[in-house]
Amino acid sequence: MTTGLPFLPFTRPSIDEATIADVAEVLLSGWLTTGPRCKALEAALSQRYGGRPVRLAASATAALEMALRLAGVGPGDEVITTPLSWVATGNVILQVGATPVFVDVDPATRNIDLTRIEAAITPATRAILPVDLAGLPVDRARLYEIAQRHGLRVIEDAAQAMGARSGGVEIGRSGDLVSISFHANKNMTTAEGGCLVMNTDDEARRFEALRLQGVVRFADGTMDVERLGGKANLTDVAAAIGLGQLKQLDGFNQRRKQLARRYFERLDRHLGLTLPIEEYEHGNWHMFQPLLPLSPTSITRAAFIEAMKLEGIGIGVHYPAMHLFTLYRGLGHREGDFPEAERIGRSIVTLPLFPAMADTDVDRVCDALRRVLAPALN
Repeated sequence: MTTGLPFLPFTRPSIDEATIADVAEVLLSGWLTTGPRCKALEAALSQRYGGRPVRLAASATAALEMALRLAGVGPGDEVITTPLSWVATGNVILQVGATPVFVDVDPATRNIDLTRIEAAITPATRAILPVDLAGLPVDRARLYEIAQRHGLRVIEDAAQAMGARSGGVEIGRSGDLVSISFHANKNMTTAEGGCLVMNTDDEARRFEALRLQGVVRFADGTMDVERLGGKANLTDVAAAIGLGQLKQLDGFNQRRKQLARRYFERLDRHLGLTLPIEEYEHGNWHMFQPLLPLSPTSITRAAFIEAMKLEGIGIGVHYPAMHLFTLYRGLGHREGDFPEAERIGRSIVTLPLFPAMADTDVDRVCDALRRVLAPALN
């Protein structure tokens, strides 16, 4: 069936008029690339994170790769991570010449299974790279206890975790190197972009060089290139969006939490969906992700997505288990290596959740789920 209602995507950014006006001001200023707006956003983020140095990048992927380089990770090294994430998490490890060592996920949290990490540590292990899937955080206390016991760096892929907390502490205010995304579908956005939260001013200076061809500039106008860098600086146009978004972030996250709570209240528990952990009060609810009941008699995920589209509702898939991609199979991975990640990756779907949604939008999704899934369960 089709409805006369507007199509409901699984996510949509909320940009207010003040932010649009500030972007216009940047465009009219004649200074579009990295400049005063970037400096202002870095300062505002640093203040949020307790004075820690923060630097912007063109993407969280770039920030994550540079974090690995700052940590000295390179050829011959191993980095422990999860197979259930956007493929950039594994790709950046390969990009610096290291080897990703996958550890299966906890079936409840869907994050890296902390009880399995130590078995994966070898003399070549240099770092652990956890991911906060859907903005529901990895237990930082347990994670850092393992890392410290084995003398490992922690490179946090907190791309989805802006504003989330672990142990009562906001992600980014503590820990080692923390990469956060400002992609268009994140809880706050700069359209594209990200940042890295660091420990020292020296790390920040090295990051600045890495994000712009390794260039170091001096007061007399001369410059030097001390190390190989890339091109990953953010523009002032993007930073202007981020400054407006940061002011609204806490409100955005509070609304996301309310919408997630409504999903838990309204979803029909007889439909066979496996829901995320309801008690994640400290998550930012970046995404709401049930698992479909994919028994032989149930609807396939492809058919489910198409049926929901006909209902006027967009569904996402975040994410397939990355070790089954051709690139990673070429490194020796096979089906069955990480059964929990594979099971979740086959059945996970992302339902609409963004701050501009009304409560009635959640009800609409829940009603559509009942119409689409109930017949498949008979």
